[in-house]
Amino acid sequence: MKLEHHYALEVEWLGNRGTGTSGYRDYGRQVVVRVEGKPPLEGSSDKPFHGDADRWNPEDLLLAALAQCHLLSYLHVAVLRGVVVTDYVDHAVGTMMQTPDGGGHFTEVTLRPVVTVASADMVEAATDAHHEASEKCFIANSVNFAVRHEPIVQVAGV
Repeated sequence: MKLEHHYALEVEWLGNRGTGTSGYRDYGRQVVVRVEGKPPLEGSSDKPFHGDADRWNPEDLLLAALAQCHLLSYLHVAVLRGVVVTDYVDHAVGTMMQTPDGGGHFTEVTLRPVVTVASADMVEAATDAHHEASEKCFIANSVNFAVRHEPIVQVAGV
């Protein structure tokens, strides 16, 4: 059975300094992202592209989406395999290449989750679960670059 899921949001540009886009340095890159029922998300372009370093940029959000999707898929797979996860922290990194025409693309993302499980007999299943979680992650299955995994699995209290 196929099920469609639809998502909607609003992105509003807040960077008109009075002259709009009259020149490359004449406008701000500030945006606000709104989804009904959720707090607004303040965004901008990345600092090298004249953005605000204190706001989320699209590159941060893509990396966060991949890491969060893997985490949630992983927790689901862990339950199915009888693995009790007690802690999970990912130190994800991504590489984006800028092209001579001013565009660019991500070439890869590496997720580096440190997963803590309840007992030593769960370590192998917990490590193997990353592969299945990757296959189930909607976001990883939607990108055209490699999403690699370098998990560390440790036992609580050890």
